[in-house]
Amino acid sequence: MVSRQDWLDAGLTLLAEQGAPAVTIERLTERLGLSKGSFYHHFRGIGGYRTALLEHVEAERTTRFMDEAERVRGDRLRTLMKLVLAPGPGPELEIAVRAWALQDAEARVVQERVDRTRADYLTEVCGDAELGQALYLVVVGAGQVVPPLSGDRLKSALELVLGRRS
Repeated sequence: MVSRQDWLDAGLTLLAEQGAPAVTIERLTERLGLSKGSFYHHFRGIGGYRTALLEHVEAERTTRFMDEAERVRGDRLRTLMKLVLAPGPGPELEIAVRAWALQDAEARVVQERVDRTRADYLTEVCGDAELGQALYLVVVGAGQVVPPLSGDRLKSALELVLGRRS
């Protein structure tokens, strides 16, 4: 049986690959090979699903990263860098959510909260608001250029801002 989590994970993938307009019940059911009844078992409709998807993006790409950095003894910043640079829907998902936020008030509220939370956390981790902001802007900007910076190039840019090289 497909869980609510499976539906949300499928939505993350679809969002990263094709953007918010592609996140429809039809495309989700097709991707998972399931009926609309299965979708409606977990969600009241596409509006409720999109709200849950935004919450899922925030939980997976912000809250989880901060929680993992807090659990690791040692360099929280290095842990965050590893998470940001890990394979998976990184820049593509970030671009899709930011584009969605330009067109949708609910997505905008979530994106603003995510940006504020991330920047505040980086400031706490770095102990320096300007450095925290600079690191965050490098990550955001690296995903916005076409094509997005690869993991190695992003890592080099972050290390340059930090004043260290590996």
